Amino acid sequence: MMQTQVAIVGGGLTGLALAHQLQGAGVAFELFEARARFGGRIKAFESAQGRVDIGPSWFWPGQPRIAGLIDALGLAKFAQYDQGALCFEDASGPVQRGMGYASMSGSWRLQGSLVALIDALVACVPQDRVHTGAEVTRIARSGVGVKITLADGQSCSADQVVLAVPPRIAQALPFAPALTPAQLSALDAIPTWMAGHAKFVAVYDNAFWRADGLSGDAMSRRGPLMEIHDASGDSGQPAALFGFLGLDARARQAQDTTLAQAALHQFARFFGPRALSPQAYCLQDWAREPLTARPRDLDPLRAHPDYGLPAVLAGVWDGRLQFACSETAPEMGGYMEGALAAAERVAAQVQRAHSPGLK
Repeated sequence: MMQTQVAIVGGGLTGLALAHQLQGAGVAFELFEARARFGGRIKAFESAQGRVDIGPSWFWPGQPRIAGLIDALGLAKFAQYDQGALCFEDASGPVQRGMGYASMSGSWRLQGSLVALIDALVACVPQDRVHTGAEVTRIARSGVGVKITLADGQSCSADQVVLAVPPRIAQALPFAPALTPAQLSALDAIPTWMAGHAKFVAVYDNAFWRADGLSGDAMSRRGPLMEIHDASGDSGQPAALFGFLGLDARARQAQDTTLAQAALHQFARFFGPRALSPQAYCLQDWAREPLTARPRDLDPLRAHPDYGLPAVLAGVWDGRLQFACSETAPEMGGYMEGALAAAERVAAQVQRAHSPGLK
């Protein structure tokens, strides 16, 4: 049996940022990620030309935590490409160009994709304390601590457990004793940001649309993509376009075999026939990721939720069970900045609990 001060369940941005902060504070931890990779909703399509984000892509000025972390880790940001005209198509008419400029102008992206941030965080902590393929099957209060059990039969005893996973994923975990109905209901009521969405990415030899005076931005009421952007790396390589699928998750499942070709034909309507011949493409449907989305997440969000940690989820098991993810952040909930704010909040609580000792 492993033994530590803090067991972190979830190796996305919040879990890894928390591990990084605890490492710096001298608090022992073990981190368990059920996937075979770290990053959670941060993921990239690994093409021969380079990585292209298929989870979150952008961050913005006025988000000091992620900007500071990127600087501290020696990573580099670059501005989203915003030169040229935006395209628009209505439900049945021809494509219109010159309808404005790039809608994501002013946003930042990360050289090497946001996976570079995940890789850098993983590299900052002891490798024997972070575990992939480590699915948690039980979380039990045990004496003055908490014991977690893994699918392979291993277990870890800790003073505290932090669930750095979306609330609806946490709600489905087996707890002993069981969480109260009010606590389970609160977890289930928090929608997972972007869990019902899907992205389509196509990678090309070069960003040919730029030479035609187009920004790569497009809006559509025809579909299947409703919003399209230039997803190219810094200086245009890898050259890529991506779009958000406008169909809800259930409709996507019914049209699964035709969506990719329909998306490429839509790119061609906007940017010309060269868009029909990508070097590679990828459709990432987050609603099909069981470690991200639950059945209630299949219903599309109509607005950005008012996120935060419900009072009923504070101090669970006398503070030995903590919830930390972007959806529980005190600010910027749903964004990567929120993920870091959640890690910051829990790190402060954990450090107080372990100095001079957990009472």
